[in-house]
Amino acid sequence: MTLVERVASLLVWTIAVAAVVFLMAPLVITVAVSFGNSAVFTLPPPGWSWRWFAQLSATRGLAASLATSLEIAALSTAAALVLGTLCAIALVRGAFRGREAIATFLVSPLMLPGLVLGIAMLQGYRAFGLRDTWTSLLIAHVVITMPYVVRTVYAALGLFDFTLVEAARTLGCSYAQALRRVLVPALAPAFLTSGMFAFLASMDNYPISIFFTDAWTKTLPIQMLQLVEERPDPMIAAISACLIVLAVLAMIVGDRLVGLRRLAEF
Repeated sequence: MTLVERVASLLVWTIAVAAVVFLMAPLVITVAVSFGNSAVFTLPPPGWSWRWFAQLSATRGLAASLATSLEIAALSTAAALVLGTLCAIALVRGAFRGREAIATFLVSPLMLPGLVLGIAMLQGYRAFGLRDTWTSLLIAHVVITMPYVVRTVYAALGLFDFTLVEAARTLGCSYAQALRRVLVPALAPAFLTSGMFAFLASMDNYPISIFFTDAWTKTLPIQMLQLVEERPDPMIAAISACLIVLAVLAMIVGDRLVGLRRLAEF
């Protein structure tokens, strides 16, 4: 290895380590503050305690908002997986004009600012007379989670050999059985990857959810914002630490079921 190559390698590793530290530092600080016994955000904390985690169960409205977020995230992810997979299959297998434009339109919620998307959906709901908060929130989360499914499954279908489905049919399988036995297992990593991202995106969404919540129906991020305004103490860091653990658990499950290497391919 020449001197130039060594310097370049050192520079690449330095930038990579700096990027990892930059991205991980807020998470480490949040977790450290959540275990502190100070009533204010102090780093390093004067002592260590489970105090703020113990207060979570006694906080008014937190359990209800968590249940709402879990319900909305689970249902919107399930709906996005079904609708997004059907759209991806139509884009890959269909022969019609404007496929690229439709594909771009389906992933456009990822490109638009949440504020713009929320105002547009709010005006659309009013035009159609939709007033129910829970239903409005669910539809909004389906819209923002579908792009993850469409983009991931569309990429996976581009690598899938559909002649395998025809081969399964020649061996006696019906069309539905061929899809279930051949296509679904091949797309399982894409389903898992897109489902994880969709679920976490729904759980963490704030800029759109704020337009469709009221005093009785609040998602966890909206409830956290209210808690910050009422009592800015490290209990918010404890909630954030729990969400970090949720994301880590999702990655562990994905690694056990599929493997992180295969997940990264999509």
